[in-house]
Order: sequence, then C-alpha cells, then structure tokens
Amino acid sequence: MLGGIEAGGTKFICAVGTGPDDLVKAQFPTTTPDETLAQVIQFFRSNGGRDLEAIGIGSFGPVDLDPASAQYGHITSTPKPGWANFDLVGAVVKGLKVPVGFDTDVNAALLGEWRWGAAQGIANAIYLTIGTGVGGGVMVHGQVVHGLVHPEIGHLRIPHDLAVDPFPGNCPFHKDCLEGLASGPAMEKRWGTKATALPADHRAWELEAHYLAVALANLTLTISPQRILLGGGVMQQPQLFKMIRTEFAYVLNGYVRHPDILDHLDEYIQPPLLGGNAGVVGALFLAAQEAASAEFENILKSHDQGRRG
Repeated sequence: MLGGIEAGGTKFICAVGTGPDDLVKAQFPTTTPDETLAQVIQFFRSNGGRDLEAIGIGSFGPVDLDPASAQYGHITSTPKPGWANFDLVGAVVKGLKVPVGFDTDVNAALLGEWRWGAAQGIANAIYLTIGTGVGGGVMVHGQVVHGLVHPEIGHLRIPHDLAVDPFPGNCPFHKDCLEGLASGPAMEKRWGTKATALPADHRAWELEAHYLAVALANLTLTISPQRILLGGGVMQQPQLFKMIRTEFAYVLNGYVRHPDILDHLDEYIQPPLLGGNAGVVGALFLAAQEAASAEFENILKSHDQGRRG
C-alpha cells in the first residue's frame, strides 16, 4: 500500500492506494504547518497505518529537491504565511516512519499522467497548471527535470503590451511574468471578479489565451515537447483550449512543421486525463519509486553483510 500527498497552497489532498483506480482520498485546507500536518498524519494512520510502504509528496514551492542539500525536502521561499523554510519531508517521516519521495506538485502531476494518463508512451512532455499560481513540470527523455532547482515556468517573462492590457501584473517578484498576468488571482484583480464568474464571451479569455499561447510557443521552441497538458482551475472553461490552440498556431506561424502541430494540435495541447487526481496519483508514483529504492538499498546492505560474514 502506498500513500500520496498533493501539498497545495490552498489544500492538501491525501490518498492511499496503488493507482488511480483504488484511491481512498481526503483533503484538508492548508492552514498552519502544524495544524495541516496533524490532519495529514492522522489520515494515513487511519488509512493504511503500518501497512504503508512509502509516501510520495508533490508540493507547492519553491522547494529544495537536492538530496545533498541540508534543506532537502523543505518548502523554501514561498510567500505562503508560515510555510517558508518548512521541512515538509522531515515532518512526514517523523510522523509516519516510512520512506518519502519528494518532488514539485506539477512534476508529480506530470508523472501521474505519464504513468496512467494523457502522457503515456511520451518521453518528452510538459504539464502546466493555471490556477492560484502558474506552475510547470518538464519531462525530457522520460525523466522529470530538476536542474539547479526546478523549472519555474510560471515566472517566464512574456511580451506585455500595456496599450492592450494596462494591468501591471500581480506577481510580488516580477509583476507581469506569466503568473502575474494569467493566474486566477491576476484575472480577478484585473477584471474585478473571479475568473469563474466571467462569461465565455468576455475579452478576458481572449487575453488569457494569448498569454498562455505565447508561453507554450516559447516552451515548444526551447524544449520541443511531444505533448503539452494544461490543468488547473482557470482551464475549466470549455472554450479556452480551442482559443489557445488557435493563438498558438498563429504565434508559431508555421515555423515548427511537424504533423503533431500542423494536423493534431488538439492532441498536442490537451487537458490531463486524470483531471484533478493527477497530482495525488503522481505522488503515489513517487511513493512507488521510493519504496523500490528503499528495497534495493536493503538488498545491497544484506548482500554486503553476507560477504563480510
């Protein structure tokens, strides 16, 4: 039995199971670390307990993913009150005494889609979530990208025509980066109402499609993914995918001449197959990887002890 945690800035989703077909789930609001983690620990003790082999965590960030770092497993410079420099992995290990796999929430979602969803059989893919913030996970040659820290696609700088869109942006670091222009809070601040309340024919969606299409064009030109998945609350608009695809083709202007873009754009840019479960299911995959790694280390130790004996 495996455990998964999708640690979000608004809510934590916890699950036990082996994949998307046998999930037992619960969710808790993200309040203080102590209060939130107490509920998380209690959930796993009540659902699996000592039978849990490992837990995977896909977390909001920024996070430290370097196992050699003293801050590994920490949420680092987040503006979320109380969560900066919080040792998330350490708290779960202390509370449940099981191996813990750790990655970003969007990398976890991408891994879930790669294993069970819309990116199956795809070695190079991008998962972008557009909601309270904008985050992105990148997979190259079947491996999610970490690098110096981890990709921060939401903070890409993209063209901003102030004559068309005088809104200065909502990001506390960069003002008009992608997140500052296209996230849910940015839309609400620009238009004076939540994105979900905007009618389908409001010009907000044309502007949103443009910003996202420009970002996807830049990502296509730099990373050359075979598939792009778009999730998150802002994407829950039936008209938005078609608008993004149309604008994306316009921005590229025929430069990338591949059949997947020229003839199958509805597959190249698509929603996640696992929907809202992508993140927590991906966390289960992280748990499975961690359990396999722990088992392999135990075999090596046993073999080494046998040789010395």
